[in-house]
Amino acid sequence: MTGTAHKSRYEEFSAYVSDRGPALLRMARSLANNSSEAEDLLQAALIKTFFAWDRIASPNARDGYVRRAMVNTQISEWRRQHMSIYPTSDIPDQRIEDPTWKTDLADSVHRAISRLPDRQRTMVVLRYYQDMTEVQIADRLGVTLGTVKSTLSRAVNKLRQDADLTIDRATT
Repeated sequence: MTGTAHKSRYEEFSAYVSDRGPALLRMARSLANNSSEAEDLLQAALIKTFFAWDRIASPNARDGYVRRAMVNTQISEWRRQHMSIYPTSDIPDQRIEDPTWKTDLADSVHRAISRLPDRQRTMVVLRYYQDMTEVQIADRLGVTLGTVKSTLSRAVNKLRQDADLTIDRATT
């Protein structure tokens, strides 16, 4: 052996993907709607690039080839999506969701929790907002596990009977 080992096409491509993958994924994320679509887009572009690997003369042109493949693939996908929508003279009835109910519900829950006695409010916040276990709450507050369980039970019962939350449950 002469010391100059020639990498196979696969090894050279794998090294390129390992080295440039994160930067190419950032480019794909700028073209796609979400992370999973970006990963699919990059994968499709890399497959096209792998098949053309021997035709890409300059190593400096590889990023440009992959980026162009991503753009072309995404444009084709956009065209495919738009072809499934046909104009009609009838507008179909569509339910439009009102996102304000989430804010209203959060406000109602906040007000209901603020009406709880201090000890119950503290335990509800630790349990359901801070995701602490009952044992962790008992340790933090220096009370027994039974006290935590009974206090949480009473607090949840009060919240279930709260008039604001009852109205919200009935309307949603």
